[in-house]
Amino acid sequence: MPLNIVKLCVGVGDIEELEHWVRQCRRGLDTLDHVTRMFPRRGDEILPGGSLYWVIRGLILCRQPIAALEPVKGEDGIERCRIVFKPKIIAVRPTPRRAFQGWRYLTEADAPPDLAKGTAAKGLPEKMRRELSELGLL
Repeated sequence: MPLNIVKLCVGVGDIEELEHWVRQCRRGLDTLDHVTRMFPRRGDEILPGGSLYWVIRGLILCRQPIAALEPVKGEDGIERCRIVFKPKIIAVRPTPRRAFQGWRYLTEADAPPDLAKGTAAKGLPEKMRRELSELGLL
């Protein structure tokens, strides 16, 4: 079982906005990665098969498969970790998650399940999906 990472998706309001970013990256307008300060010590457990679960406005709403973890040096000379993603956003069952700094490990057992391809909730507007989740109906 791969180990995963959970992280806040700062500045993004919904899954559609994150998907728009992925499309921009595929057009060459940005890079499909995220640089974080700390390199995962358990990186060998994350690859292959791990994902980054994105917390958007207090809920884990989706995951993005991780393609690579690369050491990079910042402009300040400090070593950082470049998380390279695969260009796929997978919706998961909305799961509440409080704000935190940085990222955390997320075991497969604790990770919310993917929403099935034909799931009606997948096509729902973000606000309605959140409300249904808060009511325990999703």
